[in-house]
Amino acid sequence: MNLNRILAVLSLTFFIYSCSEQKITGTFEFNDDWEFIRDADTTITANLFQQGNADGLEWRSVSLPHTANVEPLVISGDQWQGYAFYRKFFTLPQGSQGQHIAIEIGAAMQVAEIWLNGTYLMTHHGGYLPAYIDLTGLVAEHPAVNVLLVRLNNLDNPQVPPGKPIKTLDFNYFSGIYRTALLLVKNPVHISDPLAAKRVAGGGIRIHYEEVSDASATMVVHTDIFNMSAVDEEISVHLSLLDREGNEAISSFSEPVVVHGAGYQQVRQEMKIGNPSLWSPDSPYLYTLNIMVVQSGKTLDQTSLKAGIRTFRFTAEGFELNGKKLWLRGTNRHQEYPYIGYALSDEAQHRDAYKIKQAGFNFVRLSHYPHSLAFMEACDELGLMTMDAIPGWQFFGDSVFQERSIMDVRNMVRRSRNHPSVILWEASLNESGMTGDFIDRAHKAVHEELPDGDVYTCGWMDYGYDVFIPARQHGQPPHYWNHYNTGKPILIAEYGDWEYYAQNAGFNQTEFSDLKTEERNSRQLRGFGPVRLAQQALNYQEAHNSNLNGKAAGDANWLMFDYNRGYAPDLEASGISDIFRIPKFAYYFYQSQAGPDLAPEAKFGKPMVFIANYWDTPEWTDVKVYSNGDEVELLLNDQVIAKQKPDTDRYSTNLVHPPFTFQIPKYEPGTLTARAYIGGLIVTETTRTTPGKAARLELAWDKSGRDLAPGGRDVVFVYATIVDEAGNPVHSDNRPVVFEVVGDAELIGHNPIEAEAGIATILLKTGKTPGAIKVTARAVELQDGILKIE
Repeated sequence: MNLNRILAVLSLTFFIYSCSEQKITGTFEFNDDWEFIRDADTTITANLFQQGNADGLEWRSVSLPHTANVEPLVISGDQWQGYAFYRKFFTLPQGSQGQHIAIEIGAAMQVAEIWLNGTYLMTHHGGYLPAYIDLTGLVAEHPAVNVLLVRLNNLDNPQVPPGKPIKTLDFNYFSGIYRTALLLVKNPVHISDPLAAKRVAGGGIRIHYEEVSDASATMVVHTDIFNMSAVDEEISVHLSLLDREGNEAISSFSEPVVVHGAGYQQVRQEMKIGNPSLWSPDSPYLYTLNIMVVQSGKTLDQTSLKAGIRTFRFTAEGFELNGKKLWLRGTNRHQEYPYIGYALSDEAQHRDAYKIKQAGFNFVRLSHYPHSLAFMEACDELGLMTMDAIPGWQFFGDSVFQERSIMDVRNMVRRSRNHPSVILWEASLNESGMTGDFIDRAHKAVHEELPDGDVYTCGWMDYGYDVFIPARQHGQPPHYWNHYNTGKPILIAEYGDWEYYAQNAGFNQTEFSDLKTEERNSRQLRGFGPVRLAQQALNYQEAHNSNLNGKAAGDANWLMFDYNRGYAPDLEASGISDIFRIPKFAYYFYQSQAGPDLAPEAKFGKPMVFIANYWDTPEWTDVKVYSNGDEVELLLNDQVIAKQKPDTDRYSTNLVHPPFTFQIPKYEPGTLTARAYIGGLIVTETTRTTPGKAARLELAWDKSGRDLAPGGRDVVFVYATIVDEAGNPVHSDNRPVVFEVVGDAELIGHNPIEAEAGIATILLKTGKTPGAIKVTARAVELQDGILKIE
């Protein structure tokens, strides 16, 4: 490993500690120069720890995040499962002698056996939470070369949550070391790791807030110090809270405390902040908290984190944030990407959060397992509240499974507890037949780990937890709310899919009386056409409108993005965006429920208007327009059809912004124009034009609030839209498209791939070499599309 490269990349995150000799401490990326092989003999031999191919195996050079198998777009219940080996040869930075050394792997699916230099160290069970590998005293010092070997398997395992066999699972056990890794070099006296310390309400940094108001707030910081040396050490903790501009808002120095040899000591400090900027979805203000462990004027260890000051509570009457009632308008998310499974870049994680916020949501349930810290950091930054969840779905295992699940509860909380976005802890195995004893233990574990502040557990069973989170389909139509009238806080955690798919619920089953049964449900691929996409949107509208009848704190639709399932031969298509993150009509229904924010600098909730009709066939002339305006005016070929207020039908009685439905007496090709008004003024408009003959391809890449990651290892979608000469999308054209790339990047996915509703998508993975990337798309009888990404 090149030390100069490490210092250049991480110049802001390391520092030097001097005693009798110069020592280096810091946190370093550990993602490059891994070697990987799959489907090999799983026997551990000495040759595996030697550089080169002394073992006769064809090792591939890879970087993290990494998937052990590139899957087809539609897995059809046949996802790869098996063993994979990962190894990395590395040299410690000079000056790390005598320090605490560890490697942290963000997540690997799902049982990881780990060796260092031929010696077995540990086995990590679970595919969603970090593995902390303590190498102190075991790793060879600079300049010796070490080798870390991981034997990883994602096989069915009833003793590792979620536990359910993949053939009956509603999601997948995607393979690989699919999150990033870090090399940690710390002083012998250092801030402990929240998971490795295994201390109830301890380990690392724990923050909570007291007496929060617009006038003042008290931040309470618990810093857990570990002394790995044999002698007692006296230290102090220095806190510095910085505002967005980098100015110090307040600081605190603790009294000196003694940390006994081979022992822990937790330091508690309070800081009262005057006129705090409070965190909320509309204003997600983040402070930076710097924590330093100091001894005789020298910094032994330091870390920093983002802090959002807020207070909240759930009651039977709903949810309050910072003293104001707020409806949690939410969705569910699975973390899957097509082809690469869970191996998303941190930037891709951010883009998913950005899309959820852009869709008009202020809340997201992390279904059904802990998601990446990069995603949670994006939620903190963008203003998305979250429900963190342990791994679980329709399975309750033996005593080993249950003990590991309770440990998942604790480790989930320890990992995520300082994120201002987290408002609920789903310490519940989703839709699983848990015992009362398990529920009691899981609920208790959360409150033991978080004995202070605003803390709420939740579960799908109406027992034991602070908040009841039923799915809408668990009730009986049409009296959903009566079924949920339990007297405790309620959030409807799923709705809009199963009750329509199962045909056992809903008030609009005769809305399109001439449709087939499958056309009435919410599982609609984007390529199924505008009528079926409109049905999906109406289902969500109806269910959301109904949810607003009662006193729930909020609701979360099922779901944001289409995804694969272990048990099914097709995609689960109830997402309001497809698996490539392209919106369906329902996306714009939800977007219309946010705002409008008329501020020129607004990023989200801006005035919007969307025409839910392609206007390319005389067979469907109903035009529904989604908007957060007061009025909408619809024109056809510059002739006014109508200017009207929002709908007042039975699907719209409780909506913040009902849709606008227009009846056009006769189809006429041309251009529909929708203008949204607020206070009598046009605030935005959009058009939809009947396309002509397909002529060319237009390319775009999915930025969604994040540029390509510097230094590579990013993944982004590239979209090729089939358009006519005037640039109008031709949604009926599904011809195959071929992609090519020039530059340090690779294309992942079916290539060629048929367009769906006029758009073909490929996944682009960038390399480490800086420079321009050129993507070309070709299709028969169409002009090529060219995209250059600098």
